Amino acid sequence: MEVAVLAIIFGSIFGVFYLYFSTRNKERLALIEKGAEAKIFASGKNQSSFGKVFILNIALLSMGIGLGILIGSILNTTLGLEEEVAFPASIFLTAGAALFVGFNMTKKMDNE
Repeated sequence: MEVAVLAIIFGSIFGVFYLYFSTRNKERLALIEKGAEAKIFASGKNQSSFGKVFILNIALLSMGIGLGILIGSILNTTLGLEEEVAFPASIFLTAGAALFVGFNMTKKMDNE
């Protein structure tokens, strides 16, 4: 039984990678047949840009969650708001605001 589950897991992982790479290859061949230039496949700038955007968004999300915990604690102690309401509400609100700020910063980075 354990062997079957393990085989299914590895088979699924192999299937996902196989579909990803075979589809990417077919798309590239179709673009080449239509006369697209090969430099659109070079991803040197896109990878570093992706890394910067990913780190920026993770950093802002972490700061937003931390700020949400702090605000939830303040709401709980000063206003007497219940923990079950104060913490999730403030965490989701500030995390969403942080992701929105990250989105706007990413747009500015792309324009430059």
